[in-house]
Amino acid sequence: MKLDKLIRIDLNLLVILQVLLEEQNVTRAARRLNLSQSALSKQLAKLREMLDDPLFQRTAYGLKPTAHAQQIAERLPNLLQGLSDLTQPPAFVPASSDRQFSFAMVESAYETLLTRFIGKALQQAPNVRFSSYVWTEHSLQALLMGQMDFGITGRDLTPQTGELFENLPRELVCQTLFTHQQVCLVRQGHPALLAMANDCWDLDFYLSQSHVQVRCEGNDWWALDYHLARSGQHRKLSVIVPDFYGASNICAYSDLIFTVPASFAKHAVDIYPLIELPLPLAFNPMAYVLLWHQRHRDDPGHQWVRQSLLVSAKMAQLTQDAPSPHQTRL
Repeated sequence: MKLDKLIRIDLNLLVILQVLLEEQNVTRAARRLNLSQSALSKQLAKLREMLDDPLFQRTAYGLKPTAHAQQIAERLPNLLQGLSDLTQPPAFVPASSDRQFSFAMVESAYETLLTRFIGKALQQAPNVRFSSYVWTEHSLQALLMGQMDFGITGRDLTPQTGELFENLPRELVCQTLFTHQQVCLVRQGHPALLAMANDCWDLDFYLSQSHVQVRCEGNDWWALDYHLARSGQHRKLSVIVPDFYGASNICAYSDLIFTVPASFAKHAVDIYPLIELPLPLAFNPMAYVLLWHQRHRDDPGHQWVRQSLLVSAKMAQLTQDAPSPHQTRL
């Protein structure tokens, strides 16, 4: 594209040309453009010079477009419509949109949030496409660079500071979707169930057991492990895997304990022969958070997705708060 030549083009002349092509009559064109006939003739002279073509021939029936003008007439309406669209405020009509939105998400949010969101979203916007990727240590950078529209990840709440992220780039916006507690999953017949029945399910018993852990954002430790370490305590992380379902499967057929967000636990116990136990220590709840770039703040499409996710998150919170038939309480 030769921008230096485009700078010298008066776009108003293209509007005048479109009206002349439609009317093929100077008097009617001048009236539509609110110009005098002499003023319109001067603009037509500029058009002929700019396009290096006479454009019209005068006849007894009005103006007859030249071959070049007829070729322009085939493309000019779409060009002007495109320019007009650029000047309009952004709009998003779900029923007719074919936009694509991308997410980077922690795996535990899929069952809890995305399944509630996708079905209803596609009912409203059947041609919209959603692409989902696993949340990693590189996802924040992808949001900054515009490679991803949204991020959904988990962060432990810290009452002292209220901060979910350390040094979150100022270009990114963070909003809490819903919160939940951490719980434990064990296989049916696990020794922890007997300890629970005998009122021995406590921190000492918990730390005496072996655990399976999911590696998140490239880290083997979760916030819980750092919390324990501050008091000189540690879990025995015997197995570390990359995904929640793999950890649940291992937990279901071993004596390993899987500490997991409560919202995911509700789904895991429906799939695997697992029992949910409360975490035997006081620990801050976890928040699922939605991230996006400031540049999309006023984009109607992004606003629609964000609002739809918030509605789905509210339903997820209500479901999580309901008691589970597989849950054992202290």
